[in-house]
Amino acid sequence: MTDQATTPPEREHSVPGTSDRVLTVPNVLSALRLVGVPVFVWLILSERDGWALVVLMLSGVTDYLDGKIARRFNLVSKVGALLDPIADRLYILTTLLGLAWRDIIPWWLVAVLLGRELFGAAVLLWVRRYGYGSLPVHFVGKAGTFNLLYAFPLLLLADGESALAHVARPIAWGFVWWGTALYWVAGVLYAVQAAGLVRARRQVAA
Repeated sequence: MTDQATTPPEREHSVPGTSDRVLTVPNVLSALRLVGVPVFVWLILSERDGWALVVLMLSGVTDYLDGKIARRFNLVSKVGALLDPIADRLYILTTLLGLAWRDIIPWWLVAVLLGRELFGAAVLLWVRRYGYGSLPVHFVGKAGTFNLLYAFPLLLLADGESALAHVARPIAWGFVWWGTALYWVAGVLYAVQAAGLVRARRQVAA
């Protein structure tokens, strides 16, 4: 049996330079984003749109900063790799539900994006059956997430009949459509990547 066959899958696909450190600036920023999720839910459901907009904008800024700082100062960690996508998904989920509850976006859009999350979860469960951990984050998926996180504050601004709302509305929906498309493209790319890993594992095991 070759060395490749005996190497743990998680080690084969770990990100170089990833550490076990917990208390880092990027991880603190990710934790703060998670703390902001229930605050945002309360703000948007109580129609305190100004403060909800502030929380969303801070979430987007910290999402950018935690990744930038982690890469720039070699602070990439396993905890951060876990917290960052969880925070992204929680903000997307809570914002979608809050905006749909307020009739700012249609419920079918919620179904399309939640369908993408369920598809990604199914792919992840599939590769874990073969001993693999989480798949590396693809830049297309991150771009889709950024588009959606930019779209949500603009959708809040677009809720109304003011001049600002009329300007924000087409820009917001542009980000929504790009974000949704990229989100699904990323899902397909993850599925293709997962299929390649599973095929390689089967060939080694044969």
